[in-house]
Amino acid sequence: MERSLETQVSQAVEAWLRWVPRWEPATHRGRVAPCRRCLGSPILSAAGIGANVPHGVQHGLSTRIKTIVDHAVAEYTARNLPMLQAELDQQAARNRARAYRPAEGLDPEYEGMPLDPDPVPGAPFLFTVAGMADEAVAALPPLPPLSEDEKAALRQEVALADEYANLVGREICGLLLRHRLSVQAAISQYVEPQIEAMLSELSEALDSPFDPDTP
Repeated sequence: MERSLETQVSQAVEAWLRWVPRWEPATHRGRVAPCRRCLGSPILSAAGIGANVPHGVQHGLSTRIKTIVDHAVAEYTARNLPMLQAELDQQAARNRARAYRPAEGLDPEYEGMPLDPDPVPGAPFLFTVAGMADEAVAALPPLPPLSEDEKAALRQEVALADEYANLVGREICGLLLRHRLSVQAAISQYVEPQIEAMLSELSEALDSPFDPDTP
């Protein structure tokens, strides 16, 4: 029997709560570009995750919820939008033919994240993971062209799919309100102490940069 949307949201939050104790602050240089999935997300707002929470913590939940929305839209599309479904099936078959698919099979915490770090000025990459993935896509034959009528019909079905995705997203936001306390408690217990420790270390380093007792 298909799980209800309420059950799926609860299980996604529970999975995130099991992961949060393993979160650690990133020690590498942060990225400049914001994450379009997490920036200003109503999903995160409904769950009680503020913009000041580290992005890695945000991304772990937003990706799990996105999977629920994607699954619901996929079912709706398969039932009601035959042209869009046919287009998606062709694209899926084309993707399976790629020899290199580095963005697939990632944990939710890394899904949708950039494949490569930001470049360092004056130190170009010899190659990038994203570049190799693009080469694999370019080697495939293009999808068959659509007529103008087919394009118009496809745009209409895409609009219906987007409308349904928004509907599901709003319902999920309502369901997430029930989990705000547990989400915020996890952030207070596992995330905020690590951030406070980092800020304390930074403050000590700034207060005494020339301390003779410092090795």
